[in-house]
Amino acid sequence: MRKIGVGLVVVTYALLLYMSLAAPAAWAHQYLGPASGWLGAKLLALNCWVHPLLTCVAHRPWPLPSGPWVMKQTWHDLLFAHWPLPQAVMRPLLPAQLALDTFDGQCWVGVIPFHMSGIRARGLPPLPGLSRFPELNVRTYVTHGGKPGVYFFSLDAGNLPAVWVARRFYHLPYFHAAMSSKELGGNIQYGSRRLRGAAEFRGRYRPTGETHLREKGSVENWLTERYSLYTTHDGQVYRGEIHHQPWPLQDAEADFETNTVASAAGIPLPTTAPLLHFARRLEVLIWPLRRAEWSQRRV
Repeated sequence: MRKIGVGLVVVTYALLLYMSLAAPAAWAHQYLGPASGWLGAKLLALNCWVHPLLTCVAHRPWPLPSGPWVMKQTWHDLLFAHWPLPQAVMRPLLPAQLALDTFDGQCWVGVIPFHMSGIRARGLPPLPGLSRFPELNVRTYVTHGGKPGVYFFSLDAGNLPAVWVARRFYHLPYFHAAMSSKELGGNIQYGSRRLRGAAEFRGRYRPTGETHLREKGSVENWLTERYSLYTTHDGQVYRGEIHHQPWPLQDAEADFETNTVASAAGIPLPTTAPLLHFARRLEVLIWPLRRAEWSQRRV
């Protein structure tokens, strides 16, 4: 019965995502028939509403993507832990279609723990049990078609339906993990253990400085102000675009008890101390995944 319940939740989650991607009036008519007129009109009005985040775009490196955003998330208590690595180490780990993005000749790898809330499809409320969970990603930085972005080696999430949806619709390497994130004595105590495979993270971190925006041209700005992700599927490059306000960064300190999430992806992290930054909260809008070549023609 538990497996059936989880299956129904996954199907429901996928259906709601599909409805947010489709024209709202169209799916209302398809599934509700004569009762669709009122609901379709309401959904269309929601779809035309301009989110307040979209009123501030001057900081973006390129214009907003065409078409409507389809998902909103809020990210909390996020740690950027970054290590520099040589290009010769990173190049074999990436798809050939993507070019390495470097700062002063070096690649950077990030291990990024945080938790999310308010996850919802456009025009729909957050779903209980599906709208809040921790996530931990391992990433580096790439370019394609002149647009810099993020490439993920892994994303661990504490929510099985979200893992299924992200793998199915975004072709991203999500993994289900047992995870926890809580604040204790000013520290964020964070734990993640992948349920299939040897990848674990345990540690604590905290901000140590005032919040301020980082200048363009700085390594902090280069690492964090990225508004697209890249993935590959069936030999094609796909781009997912996002939008948010500039990162409100603080310097940070951290103590990692266990950190094998990068090595699980074949990445040998150096023994030097990482560059650490903290962000308390950030709201994010997400657009649907598109083939990069098609997306480039639309800009």
